[in-house]
Amino acid sequence: MRIRWIILLLPVLSVLAITLAVHQHAAEAAPALAEPTKSAPAKVASTPAAGPSGTLSIPDTRLGINSDQPMSERIVHYEIDAHYDAKTHVVDATEVLTYHNLTGQALDHFPFHLYQNAFQPKATWVTEAKLMGSRDQSYAKWEDKDYGSEEIKKIEVLGQGDLTSKLHYIAPDDGNKDDKTVIDLPVNQPIAPGEYVQFKMTFQTKFPETQARSGWKRDFVLGGQWFPKVGVWWHGAWNCHQYHNTTEFFADFGVFDVKLTLPQNEIVGASGVKVSDVNNPDGTKTVTYHGDDIHDFAWTASPRYKVKDDGIFPGQMGPVRMQILMQPAHWSQVERHEKILRETLQHFENWYGPYPYKTITLVDPEPDSAAGGMEYPTFITGETSWFMPEGLHFPELVVEHEFGHQYWYGMVATNEFEDAWMDEGINSYTEVKVLASILGRDTSVLNLAGATAGDGELQRMEYIGVPDLDAIAKNAYDYYNSNSYAGVTYGKTASVLLTLEHIIGEDTMQKAMHVYFMRYRFTHPTKEDFLKTIEEVSGQNLRRYFNQAIYGTEVMDYKVLRIESTPVNWYEQKKSSFGKEDKNTVYRSCVWLQRKGDFVMPVDVEIKFSDDSKLREHWDGQNRWTRFAYEKKAKIVSAEIDPDHLVQIDRDNFNNSYTAEANGKATRKVTNYFLFVTQWLGQALAWWAV
Repeated sequence: MRIRWIILLLPVLSVLAITLAVHQHAAEAAPALAEPTKSAPAKVASTPAAGPSGTLSIPDTRLGINSDQPMSERIVHYEIDAHYDAKTHVVDATEVLTYHNLTGQALDHFPFHLYQNAFQPKATWVTEAKLMGSRDQSYAKWEDKDYGSEEIKKIEVLGQGDLTSKLHYIAPDDGNKDDKTVIDLPVNQPIAPGEYVQFKMTFQTKFPETQARSGWKRDFVLGGQWFPKVGVWWHGAWNCHQYHNTTEFFADFGVFDVKLTLPQNEIVGASGVKVSDVNNPDGTKTVTYHGDDIHDFAWTASPRYKVKDDGIFPGQMGPVRMQILMQPAHWSQVERHEKILRETLQHFENWYGPYPYKTITLVDPEPDSAAGGMEYPTFITGETSWFMPEGLHFPELVVEHEFGHQYWYGMVATNEFEDAWMDEGINSYTEVKVLASILGRDTSVLNLAGATAGDGELQRMEYIGVPDLDAIAKNAYDYYNSNSYAGVTYGKTASVLLTLEHIIGEDTMQKAMHVYFMRYRFTHPTKEDFLKTIEEVSGQNLRRYFNQAIYGTEVMDYKVLRIESTPVNWYEQKKSSFGKEDKNTVYRSCVWLQRKGDFVMPVDVEIKFSDDSKLREHWDGQNRWTRFAYEKKAKIVSAEIDPDHLVQIDRDNFNNSYTAEANGKATRKVTNYFLFVTQWLGQALAWWAV
């Protein structure tokens, strides 16, 4: 009986899986897990650079990277000792944060992110989720399990004493006095330029049931955005936005040393490299991790993970250990996950630049949790299900996308609060390119039972549903709603960059992406840094395109308005003796093109004639319409704008072509598919009922 229902539901499940894949692009990446190693604990080699005061410094360790020197300008050093209660989902921890003031001016206050406070009824994140529609939580009603919190219980500044009483919440974006996702600390003595300051704090974090790729589900936990994190001094001011429903993260690079104490039956994975794994007499264990040149730290734990950690990728800078933590029910897919992770690593190194870290952890999160499809430094979460045929490339899409964040979020650390597209959108573009290379341009999402779908077209479909509400270059929290944020930030950016290839050439675009990554890795570039790099590498002034595509909301829609062929001697037209038109008849033929939208861009049109000849015309698109005219002994059969299908931002592809006579092939194909499906369902139902 069960097998019969599975057979009956196969087509439906395939459609649902494809639909999930389309919407998955709005998803982020998450932590990966590592099984305890049996080798001797690694030692953290530290040669600290002495600060001007001679007392504080940031370690110049290289344990987590394949490099003989630091890769970033290390501004922070987090030392966290955390104890996790798996029953209450509460973390009690101490944090020592050493901060190097490289701002060029004295700092008299320091803001901190407290992200877990977003999951409270009056918080901005929850308010926006109700108003805009969330990616994974709509809050039909408020439940206790949705509640999260993060509290600094005590904070001291070295040399200045206990400053806990000076902590106060601020809401720099919307003034919501009930939002507690940003807290500010004035210091007694300003920290001079070039000096170090050290904060010692105790804090407690309570995770909600998984929301926004963080929290618990049954006996699974994903520790994302779980500790007090200092803001970024950027462009002459502190940049420390509230946590919004459509925003992610922004932080400085540095060193992380994290101890996690939790039950001994937990299998743990985290950012960075594992330094030690020690059992304690009370039934707990303490697992220590170290990370170099990263700007965040995340972890996961579950007693049921099955672990594959023997994969090594031969990276350009050194070997990369591939750790995969799978759900037992999905273990049959572990090789599939490793394969796409390895192939993705290879493509990114070949096209964009080397991956410098010694590890990459891929986590298959708890089913039915909001923890799938997330990225943290050296740590990502995938997403799959028990039903995942080989031709349905949903797991491959998620793994590739989330690994891509290691480059455009992890190393090119842009401000995702203000320019989410510089991570999500650029990553969606490289996702299309990498998956097309690995799985085929038209089969990168689906290649099953004769049905195919490519990621590039799905990105375009995501955009054309919301083409004129918001510009790409916009604060992530200022979008009309979550659909507009996703459609523009992911789908439109990918489509705009794919179309840019048509303008400057695919090879030039790939070179520009390589130059951009290598130039701005381990920094915080702006949108103009990215756009100017493309102009520099291409040698072209692309401002007209960028002003419309990136900064504007203009919509592109070109149409073949009509085609017409009339005999030049129409007034004396004669028929041949066989009732056919005279082959020597000369026709005056015209093609009319229309620019329906406000987006102005040159386009090509291919015109085919009845004698099987064809030609290409180029239109600058400046006016609202244009006409091409010909005189030849053949009629126009058809005209098609963008015949090579290189322009991905045209809102309506159906009006891009026009034929003189109707073609019934499409109708017959749809009819045949419909007959096949209805007959198959009828036979299957009859078989099941017998």
